[in-house]
Amino acid sequence: MQKKFTYIVFTDLDGSLLHRDTFKFDPIKDFIKSLLNEGIIMVPNSSKTENEIENFKKELGIAVPFISENGSAIHGLNLINPNFPNKIILSREKEELLKIFNSKVPEGLLKKCIQIFKLTTKEQEKIFGQKDEKLKNVLKRKYTLPLLFSGDKVEKNKLVKILNSNSLTLQEGGRVINLCDNVNKVKSMNRVIKILKNVKNEIKTIGVGDNFNDLEMLKNCDIPCLVFNDQFKLDQINIKNLIFSNKPSPEGWADVIKKALDKLSYNV
Repeated sequence: MQKKFTYIVFTDLDGSLLHRDTFKFDPIKDFIKSLLNEGIIMVPNSSKTENEIENFKKELGIAVPFISENGSAIHGLNLINPNFPNKIILSREKEELLKIFNSKVPEGLLKKCIQIFKLTTKEQEKIFGQKDEKLKNVLKRKYTLPLLFSGDKVEKNKLVKILNSNSLTLQEGGRVINLCDNVNKVKSMNRVIKILKNVKNEIKTIGVGDNFNDLEMLKNCDIPCLVFNDQFKLDQINIKNLIFSNKPSPEGWADVIKKALDKLSYNV
């Protein structure tokens, strides 16, 4: 078995590792554990909140480092090395972002931005596909503000331009768009890699996603992997050496990981 490199899997969760609708991953749980037991590092890199990913870790039964809320915070690097920080915050808190949002975005555009926190519980359940305690965990956002936008493409582009000029970003998700600080999955991923290079041998990265908001992360990994998503076609994706699975999550996740490791001549 090749041990020259340290292998890190940066993975999206919803629709990539977790089933898109049920959020389950039982069929691949043992496979994930086998990867971790072999010393492969897995770092979930998701729009999910800290609470949501902590629950995922509990269900998996193995503690792993992770990146929450679209690159807003890095958690648990001390699991890899006790000298590493437990938490790195890369974003301002959502209350500060909201103040800027309300003061800089014209009233006409603000009216087209529906804040999820202001909706009824029934409406929130329908949007996120979660109920009760799981819905509460979805809404426990510290650094991002989930929105729905009712305007057209021109208006949306105008909104993005205004936000970018004020060091804010609008990031597309599978269910909502998120108002974020000037952070993203790639910046946080690169921060993790930079820290790990202090103690690890040469690093090889595998990136796994299923949606347009994952593509930049995939482009910045050594082995980019895309899990089946019927929302777009392969010919829309321009990523060199892309590994693709025709299977949806969670089985599609295991499929692309096996192909990626085979490409790297790594046998599990």
